This record gives sequence, C-alpha cells and structure tokens, in this order.
Amino acid sequence: MKTEIHPKFYEAKVTCASCGTTWTTGSTKKELRVEICSNCHPFFTGEQARIIDMEGQVDRFYRKLQARQEYVDTQKAKETEKVSPKRPIAELELGSRPTKSLAEAGITEVGQLLAKLAEGEAAALAIDGFGRKSLIDAKKKLRALGYELPESATEAA
Repeated sequence: MKTEIHPKFYEAKVTCASCGTTWTTGSTKKELRVEICSNCHPFFTGEQARIIDMEGQVDRFYRKLQARQEYVDTQKAKETEKVSPKRPIAELELGSRPTKSLAEAGITEVGQLLAKLAEGEAAALAIDGFGRKSLIDAKKKLRALGYELPESATEAA
C-alpha cells in the first residue's frame, strides 16, 4: 500500500443554512455547509402536503378534473338532445309546405313523426301535402341526425 495517497480524514462540523442546526460527521473537509437538512426538509418534517397545497397544485388538478367532467356531461347532454323525440319538426328543415302539412295533421315533434312512420309509409303519405319527396327528405334528415327509423318505415310502399 502506498503511503500518503489517502486524503486527511476530519471530524467535520456540518451547518444547515436554512435552520442553523449543526452536527458532526466524518469528512475530508473540516467544515461543511448545506442548504437544507433533515430537520427542515419538508419530506422529513411532514409539511410536504402543506407545501403542495400552498402552491395550489392539488386545487388546480381538481379544478381541471371538474372542468373535464362538466365538458363530458355537456357533450352527453348534447348527444341526448340530438336524438330527443321532443325535437320540433321545424329543426328538420324539410321546407315550409311539408312542415305546415305535418303541423295541420297534429305532428309537431320528431317523436310523433317516428310514430306515424311506425304505422307504415302509407300512413305518412296519407297526410295532405306530405308526398313521396317530403317522406324521402324526412327519412334522410332523421338518419343524418342519428334517429333510428322503425322497420315499417324502411320498407318501400
């Protein structure tokens, strides 16, 4: 073993710059200064949760989560509203004559039109002023909006 190649070993005095606590340990330097020690570090003192809350990270996370849930709920409501049977016939934009003839027959909502189509195409065509073209347009609009047409409405009369 070579002589004088090892550094000198000291009983070092360690001082914390944050809280001023001192202790001794073995080191190659006579004096050590640290920025934070186990007496004042949040992980060891249990104040870590308080620091996170002070920065507002948890609150921000929960606000983002709540905003996301509200967005999902509004999207679901919109999708449900799209295929609602209470939707007015005027929103189908069939034209003034077919809309007026359906209104005169007492059909003002999509659910009522779907019920009429369930009786068959002949029942829908029996409405005065509501012809084959209006029926085809109504079916196209209903399918485009996501409505399920009754089986009897899909058959050709």
